[in-house]
Amino acid sequence: MAKTPCIGICSATSLGDLVCRGCKRYGFEVINWNGYDADAKQAVLSRIEKFTVQILSSRFHIFSESALRNGLEQNSIPFDSALSPYCWLHNLLKKRRNQIGDLRYFGVTILPDYTRIAVAALAEQVDDDLQALHAAHLERYGLASDHS
Repeated sequence: MAKTPCIGICSATSLGDLVCRGCKRYGFEVINWNGYDADAKQAVLSRIEKFTVQILSSRFHIFSESALRNGLEQNSIPFDSALSPYCWLHNLLKKRRNQIGDLRYFGVTILPDYTRIAVAALAEQVDDDLQALHAAHLERYGLASDHS
């Protein structure tokens, strides 16, 4: 059974956002999650994973999945081990962007084109790009109007 991608930063239910600022599910997916069957949940997770990997892998390199896993566990940051480690990294950046000193502790480096950007600013840039990508997908496929 697919787990919820919720990381405890929900703007879909608290602010009415069409795309949750935390997990990147669409608002109607957050609301209807418990009614979805395993295939529907997996489809949502697959979309989130695809977009997350696309955006994060262009800025970061994960050189140690085990260090990332251990760092997340030590910091009590939720992650779904069935998803790409780039999804785990996204959770870290969402939950601790202002508290990360050195990403190498988590088995992650910033790619050369982005090394001059502070981790917190890069995390915000990543989040903005993910929000825009998910919102464009929602609009492109007319999903918002189908579930209003």
